[in-house]
Amino acid sequence: MDLKDYQSTLEQLLSNTMHWLSSPKFYSQLGLILLAVLLAFAVTKFLKTCSPLLKQQPSEGPVLNLRQGIYRLRELILPLMMVLALSIAVDIGQELIHQSWLLRVGLSFAVIFMLYSIINRFVEKQLFRKLAIWFILPIAVLHVFGWLDEVVAYLETISLQIGNFKISAYGVARVVIFGTVLFWLGRLSNSAGQQIIRNQHDLDIGTREVFAKLFQVTLFFIVFLLLLQIMGINLTALAVFGGALGVGLGFGLQAIASNFISGIILLLDRSLSVGDYVEMEDGRCGTIRQLNMRSTTLETFDGKDIMVPNEQFITTSFTNWTHKNTKQRYALEFQVAYKTDLHQLFELIREVANSHPQVISGDDIPIEERPDAEIKGFADSGVDILVEFWMDGVDDGPNRVGADLLLMIWDVLKQHGIEIPFPQREVKILDK
Repeated sequence: MDLKDYQSTLEQLLSNTMHWLSSPKFYSQLGLILLAVLLAFAVTKFLKTCSPLLKQQPSEGPVLNLRQGIYRLRELILPLMMVLALSIAVDIGQELIHQSWLLRVGLSFAVIFMLYSIINRFVEKQLFRKLAIWFILPIAVLHVFGWLDEVVAYLETISLQIGNFKISAYGVARVVIFGTVLFWLGRLSNSAGQQIIRNQHDLDIGTREVFAKLFQVTLFFIVFLLLLQIMGINLTALAVFGGALGVGLGFGLQAIASNFISGIILLLDRSLSVGDYVEMEDGRCGTIRQLNMRSTTLETFDGKDIMVPNEQFITTSFTNWTHKNTKQRYALEFQVAYKTDLHQLFELIREVANSHPQVISGDDIPIEERPDAEIKGFADSGVDILVEFWMDGVDDGPNRVGADLLLMIWDVLKQHGIEIPFPQREVKILDK
């Protein structure tokens, strides 16, 4: 084909294109596209301004999480309406003018716009967002324009044979793309599912934690099986290999398995709950903030997080200060001189303890739980005084009741001239 033939073909193509662009069918399809877009905008504006679930972001009220989730979907209304409107326009164009090629192009762009809106709105992690934009969107473009099969066939030709195992560029791309999507969907479903389970306030917190962790394990096990299927690995062939591998892992991962089983036992027997104040056998203590399948997180009053393996709660003893009853009894000790009027002192100490707002006191309280002061013993330099009181919670962190009472006792002793003795020795010189 010489230059004249190319020129003639180009002129013929240009003539056909200009004829098609000036034809009534082109303007009819263009008008249907504009009408569909305008209709999508109008419906979107109507729903956003008239629907109580989409008009304003909810901040309180019943089923708050569900209403907030529906409100988050408002950004997808426009692309969804465009897809629906253009789908109807394709059917109308095919029925009336027997042509819908331009309408299908518009519908394809609407689908791509909807996918981009979903990725931009719901994929929060920057890495997953970039992977979705650079991999999933191009695949969607290839699919809507009908080029995906040719690209897949070409990628299948780029392969590497290792024994009986064949690795192709398409297989690697499929594992990377679908593995990323499965991992993202798994994390999203895990967060949403655990939040729904933990919001079931008719269940106690231990039961909620059990179901939340079992849901997490089940979900990621399903994701793992799906990923194996995508990789083309036969699960039946893995059964024998998995048995042998399980024996080896049983010895190598014995500690992890022990902590995992201990976590399930702790969640089932409800000996620990989130919010309990726990003191370990080695002296470490803190408030339980998270119960995981492998470890438990204790938050100390100085802001540190202690990761305690679950096995320690099974094999060693610990003290749970606030599990069944938040009321605790505490004792303070100080010393006064032997010349002190102890009857007056006890009355003053009881009045001081009763005046503290966090100390449990009152005539309706059982006598054994009321603040009390008594003699503990007789020391070398003075009388040892013991003060006992009950309070809700732990005497540490925000509840510094013991320190407050000591300061209040100090002020009362100074006001009444009561002496706190210091060590004294009496020396006698004997004549020889």
